[in-house]
Amino acid sequence: MKSSSFKWVGAIALVVIMAACQDATTTEEEQGESSSENHENELDHDQNVEEGIVIQGLADHYHTGDAIQLTAELDEEAEYDHWHWYIKNDEESEWETVPNQESTNFSSEATVDGQEIKVILFDDEHEAYVQSVPVQISIDDHEHGHSHAHDEESQKIYEGYFEDDQIEDRTLTDWTGDWQSVYPYLQSGELDEVFAHKAEHGDMTEEEYKDYYEIGYETDVDRIVIDDHTFTFFKGDEEHSGEYSYDGYEVLTYEKGNRGVRYIFKLAEDEETNEMPQYIQFSDHSIFPTEAFHFHLYWGDDREALLDEVTNWPTYYPSEMDADEITHEMIAH
Repeated sequence: MKSSSFKWVGAIALVVIMAACQDATTTEEEQGESSSENHENELDHDQNVEEGIVIQGLADHYHTGDAIQLTAELDEEAEYDHWHWYIKNDEESEWETVPNQESTNFSSEATVDGQEIKVILFDDEHEAYVQSVPVQISIDDHEHGHSHAHDEESQKIYEGYFEDDQIEDRTLTDWTGDWQSVYPYLQSGELDEVFAHKAEHGDMTEEEYKDYYEIGYETDVDRIVIDDHTFTFFKGDEEHSGEYSYDGYEVLTYEKGNRGVRYIFKLAEDEETNEMPQYIQFSDHSIFPTEAFHFHLYWGDDREALLDEVTNWPTYYPSEMDADEITHEMIAH
């Protein structure tokens, strides 16, 4: 009889414990839902939240499918560490919470041109403490008279695999602009992230990649301005200009089996006595008319000898881009 009583007592105790556990689980879920609801409610009043966060890492533009890597930085230190990121795809949309993005770092994929992103830091009471000014994603797949979406075919062309009948002549307008050499950024160490990324996915070490690009990027022409038919080279305090005309293109085959196209421009005959090179050759991974967003440049007085130069290729990006933007662009490719 005593044994039977103990069994009944044990069974009742088990039921009580299970019920308590269920109540605790329910309470935790309710708290989580309440927290989420609090964050969502804050979005109705975010115009009243102080702006004190700067979003770093935004690129000048992205290609469809590129990785977006952003970081939130506080203007002033705070004791809180409860972050939420939000996106809005257009003016007609509402702000949406981005799931699984609850730190100062944001990772996503570029899919919507004009998408806005912002971040809010919440305090311990789940109240919005401070927020960022929204940043906008710009997607530019370099369409310029052709459909150059960042798809499989364009990627193959970028990597140097294409047919001869795909190649077209180009004009100097494709490279018009104010351009800066990336060599100073390599020397300062600001491109080290690029070489670390390449080492993670390539067959050389970070140091080996840096040595390779040290040779490739080396130049004393730290800025180039291209306007109409005129090149202007800047070497420190020196400045030299010359007028050039199109001199066709040449197709090169490299050791790995891929190919590249050099677009060539020749110095005008009446300017052959100045300080500018006789020939300038472009390589920018494109093979038909399109606006360039960076390029490799070769120059000298011997057209054929320049075609044999494959180890030194001074590289230029728009002068308005900073080191972070250039780094992101390089990693994206």
